[in-house]
Amino acid sequence: MLKAMVVTGLAVGLALSGCSAQPAPDDEIRLERVEFSSGGEPIVGDLYVADGVSEARPGPAIVVTGAWMTVRQQMAARYARKLAERGYTALVFDYRGWGESGGDRRQYEDPHAKIVDTQAAFGYLASRPETDDARLGGLGICASSGYMVRAALETPAVHSIALAAPWLHDRDVVLQTYGGQSGVAELIESGRAAEAEYRATGEQRFVPAASVTDRRAIMFDVPYYTEPDRGMIAAWRNQADPAFWEGWLAFDGVASAATLTQPFLMVHSESAAIPQGAKRFYSRVTAPKSELWLDNVTQFDFYDRPGPVEAAAEAVALHFAGTL
Repeated sequence: MLKAMVVTGLAVGLALSGCSAQPAPDDEIRLERVEFSSGGEPIVGDLYVADGVSEARPGPAIVVTGAWMTVRQQMAARYARKLAERGYTALVFDYRGWGESGGDRRQYEDPHAKIVDTQAAFGYLASRPETDDARLGGLGICASSGYMVRAALETPAVHSIALAAPWLHDRDVVLQTYGGQSGVAELIESGRAAEAEYRATGEQRFVPAASVTDRRAIMFDVPYYTEPDRGMIAAWRNQADPAFWEGWLAFDGVASAATLTQPFLMVHSESAAIPQGAKRFYSRVTAPKSELWLDNVTQFDFYDRPGPVEAAAEAVALHFAGTL
């Protein structure tokens, strides 16, 4: 049974009481393939337009970003549709180098480039005629949570932020998660070797992003990405450039918490990834904030399991209803 362990904040309390609008049927949501640019490259996205929203009747709009190494059709699309069912226009997109978007460097997890791409997505969404640009928000899922917060800090038009199952690490959490000083040093060295090879040859070397048999995989023996009926979809390329390690490990997703000014919601679980990082982030937020902790929900459950997704999406929608 899905239960809330800890709830703070009015919007989340409403979520648990069931006070929300009835979700709209799928056939009342318009899905549009869109393109915009970031860093001189084309970015491909999908726009989920809620029923009744139009140029004549613009409404609130949300940029939704997913986990690391993913494409827009995975968990981001699931949450975008849930938000559209609740009256929000939602944009998902492929970052540069991923999915259908441009970029010569493929399958390379670059936090700083992804922050820039998220800012570009906000700019594009604000320009849409269906969008009330005074009611623009962002939802980050898993690893993109840190990117989302940083992009929002640098985009004044963003008025509210929510994170679901956020992966937020700082140096201490990195050491705890990746095997201490020696484990981190080993990953950095492997990344530097891949980067040196790329610079010398112009060719990228790839390893599996996920696998249950190949221990070179960035995510070894994990669910979701290795299951055809879940994250292993045709649009997702199961490869990663290991040169990303140093930039990823050095990226501090917790550091932005103290400077966040937008109203903030976090949905997480003690059973999901690095809850200690999420708690550290939340404790440092001084902006209006609320949190929802769900009982016994894994990181991958947040991506596509109906109960956790519904609970998280409902809380997120109500947060935006109260802050946009």
